[in-house]
Amino acid sequence: MKAGPRTVTIYDVAEKAGVSISTVSLVMNAPHRVSATTRERVVAAAAALGYRSRSTPSDRGTNTVRVAVAAPFASYPSYLRRLAGMMEHARSRSVDLVPYDLPSAAAAEHPLLDALPTRPGIDALIVMGVPLGGSALRASRAARLPVVLVDVRRRRPTAGEPPHVLVDDALAGHLLGEHLAGLGHRRALFLHDPQRSSDYVSAGMLRYKGLSEFLVLDRLAAGTPGVEQRVIDHVRHGATAIVGSHDGLSARAWGILHAAGMRIPEDVSLVGFDDGDVAAALELTTVHQPFEETGAAALDIALSLASGRESAVGHIELKPSLLVRGSTGAPSGG
Repeated sequence: MKAGPRTVTIYDVAEKAGVSISTVSLVMNAPHRVSATTRERVVAAAAALGYRSRSTPSDRGTNTVRVAVAAPFASYPSYLRRLAGMMEHARSRSVDLVPYDLPSAAAAEHPLLDALPTRPGIDALIVMGVPLGGSALRASRAARLPVVLVDVRRRRPTAGEPPHVLVDDALAGHLLGEHLAGLGHRRALFLHDPQRSSDYVSAGMLRYKGLSEFLVLDRLAAGTPGVEQRVIDHVRHGATAIVGSHDGLSARAWGILHAAGMRIPEDVSLVGFDDGDVAAALELTTVHQPFEETGAAALDIALSLASGRESAVGHIELKPSLLVRGSTGAPSGG
């Protein structure tokens, strides 16, 4: 009787890449702890050998689908809301969700994810907020691992990229800009996270674009030295509104303004994006983002691909909506 093909193991990958077994394990489970050169070598070896780590049948039910979900959860609460949408959607299905925390793309000079953050037995991978590098895309194809991207926009998209699920962030900026302009505002301060890389298009960049259709914008990165005084200076020199690129930054601006004795919205209007708990507590005018819906949509696509069916949808873009609360009003004196 002819023997079937031998299963490729982690030992084979280590031998071909010229590294230890522990290094291969780190690349698969904690790629940020391995140098880019070593990651590339291990990923290339795994792809060449057709290696894909699997769990044993006793690890899970035979009909259970295991989906890894990788995102900068610790950096941005919005990704936890997307994960919550997936969890709610998975309750009536045989699905295991395996979360994996990634570093924030905004803090990295080269944020492209070059190694797939998968653990044993993964049937599909959802990556949120961090673009995939070429080696990770090649490895996913070689391993026949379905990948779905959420809130990922590469500046230079390549052919054959995985399905995307997005929220229209340019429209979100448009909605807030239109609201502020309708109240009489002409100039605003845009407070945003620092972005060190040009490899991707961030949500903040698109929100800025939408806002700039209606307002003259001053830009200020939250990590700038002396940011508290600079926020106050912008208001004193003509900015009648402050826009945080997400509600967390708007809350920070709220604290700065109150410490300086400025009233909201009498002295300056304040708005944000995302509509989380912080926005509700502060009565902040913001843009509601359908984060839970994006998570559910991404899981639907991932499960379809994991079952061997081609997804009929390659790109989904959901629409945000404006929520007007008590933090906006007409400019002082206008």
